[in-house]
Amino acid sequence: MGYLEAAVVVYLRAALGLAPELVGAGDDVMRQATVGTFLPAEVAREAATLVMIAAVGWLAGRSRVERLAWAAVVFGTWDIIYYAGLWILLGWPESPATWDVLFLIPAPWVGPVIAPVGVSVALIGFGLAVARRLRAGRQLRLGRARLLAVVGGGALVVVSFLVDGDRVLAGELGPWSGWPIYAAGMTIGIVSAAGAFRVGSARLPAGQDSGSAAGGPVRGGGE
Repeated sequence: MGYLEAAVVVYLRAALGLAPELVGAGDDVMRQATVGTFLPAEVAREAATLVMIAAVGWLAGRSRVERLAWAAVVFGTWDIIYYAGLWILLGWPESPATWDVLFLIPAPWVGPVIAPVGVSVALIGFGLAVARRLRAGRQLRLGRARLLAVVGGGALVVVSFLVDGDRVLAGELGPWSGWPIYAAGMTIGIVSAAGAFRVGSARLPAGQDSGSAAGGPVRGGGE
């Protein structure tokens, strides 16, 4: 949190002209050439944000799976509030189809605003459902095949945000070519994650192990 605030102060000082060494004087081309000055600070700021999200998940959960679920809820909520805040303060984004640079790690992620918001809604929904089920002591089956499918779906979504990065940063704002990859990744991820809930509703016996990677039940009571 401290580093994130420091990065914001750097941006404010540059914007207010209090740190002229950070912003090139002269025409717009010269100013654009100095954007790289802020790149290391921005990448580190994004990493700091991820550390904070992971910390909340770790503190809120009782087991590895539940901590991951709460981190997903925080990530999705953070993303939606981010766009809501920008819209309230700046009137941006103008529409769900507005382009945005989503992330810079490890390369620029780009896409229309509606795409990351869709991911965030899914993360919040599944995160809350998983946390609630584990807190109730009910089973959650995560076999190797299902886990690989969820991870694979997420990887496709990430790829969809990377395919147009260079083109968009060069100023070409045509239709997003990542839609088919995004749709495939979301479908695979959602269907696979939903399958983890298709288990009996009986509570697990006290002291039963938290699960196995080969398809054993997972509960929220311990590591």
